Amino acid sequence: MRKVPILVSSCLAGIPCRYNGKAKTDQNIVNAVARGEAIAACAEELGDLPTPRPPAEIVGGDGYDVLQGNATVVSIDGQDLTEAFVAGAQKVAQLATSNGITEAVLQDRSPSCGCGAIYDGSHSGTLAEGDGVLAAILKQRGLQVSARRGQ
Repeated sequence: MRKVPILVSSCLAGIPCRYNGKAKTDQNIVNAVARGEAIAACAEELGDLPTPRPPAEIVGGDGYDVLQGNATVVSIDGQDLTEAFVAGAQKVAQLATSNGITEAVLQDRSPSCGCGAIYDGSHSGTLAEGDGVLAAILKQRGLQVSARRGQ
């Protein structure tokens, strides 16, 4: 019987898709993807955001609040990116569902992938408790989600 793969953030898999056009490579994750044990996805790129792009943070709460329409994802230059973040998260969640995935390892502190801690929306580098949009939607669907910080 073939083991179900885990979902991982593309940037942890060495793909340069972060807002700054770089990756946050975790060699263990790169190896897991190469072995077919993990599937890499980037919710921000799947939400049709360009790479590179201005950094963004959740304003007014966390990913759960965004999904409920009570918070927004805003770039450092003031652009509301909420729709793109939600659309991308929904696409990744569908990818997880269609592959029977039950576990995800995501890039920490991201407004998409952050798990347990995200930036507070002030673009000052201050962390706050909470989950990003993708982490929230995956947890709502019953996936086990953890965060990892790549290099």
